[in-house]
Amino acid sequence: MHGAGNDFIVLNGIDQDLSNITREQWQALAHRQFGIGADQILLVEKATRPDADFRYRIFNADGGEVEQCGNGSRCFVRFVLDQGLSDKNPLRVEVAHTVLTLKSHADGQVEVNMGAPIFEHAAIPFDATGIASMQEFQEVLYALPLDYPATHDSFVGVLSMGNPHAVQVVGDLESAPVLQEGPEIEKHPAFPKRVNAGYMQIVNRNEIQLRVYERGAGETLACGTGACAAVVSGIRRGLLDSPVKVHTRGGDLQIAWGGIVNGVSQPVIMTGPAVTVFEGETEI
Repeated sequence: MHGAGNDFIVLNGIDQDLSNITREQWQALAHRQFGIGADQILLVEKATRPDADFRYRIFNADGGEVEQCGNGSRCFVRFVLDQGLSDKNPLRVEVAHTVLTLKSHADGQVEVNMGAPIFEHAAIPFDATGIASMQEFQEVLYALPLDYPATHDSFVGVLSMGNPHAVQVVGDLESAPVLQEGPEIEKHPAFPKRVNAGYMQIVNRNEIQLRVYERGAGETLACGTGACAAVVSGIRRGLLDSPVKVHTRGGDLQIAWGGIVNGVSQPVIMTGPAVTVFEGETEI
């Protein structure tokens, strides 16, 4: 399946036990030359808590398990409905640290309540010790020290959408050093669990272009949580107004966020496509 070009292997872990698959086997399945090929693998399972209809787990192309995947959550809904595993709409699904509400629309778009963004450093996690910062409207930007292409500081907004993101604004997205600088940001020591590096170009107050170097996957054609994080950061910097259309290399996403009301961060609502490419079987 794919969501705006962010592609997934989606596996039914309800009717078969897939709990013993190793990291190396996930890597082999995700390999684009020797396996099926995917940015991430989604494993659909029975819920472990009473307030959820299903649970799903997310494995990056490097075989590592991660907490959240926005485009994957939309594909999850389409998979569950198309496979006849449920006829409920909306659905509540359990991921690593929360429960998401997901709704399929008649036009094929899927709407996901991604929950509220997280700004507390310990919860992201992010260690700002020794890193210079500056205030821009409501957002604190951190001067992340980098080595590429020469020693410089990259000013990023830092937050979590269930997974960590470092977002920066660039003047020209096509010439941004995503493939060169992104890996360094991903593995920067300030992020103990690594981070997704987002690059956004402002088109107007309700429209951006976005590229994301994803933790454990490299640059992907789209990143749902990255789109959410970029819009939240842009609104907090005073550069954007909700809702925002996010143009990725694989397609468009619509992101809405109501900001912080009476000290409470509002949930981020993401709407976008989810498409089945093919179905098959493989032996592990």
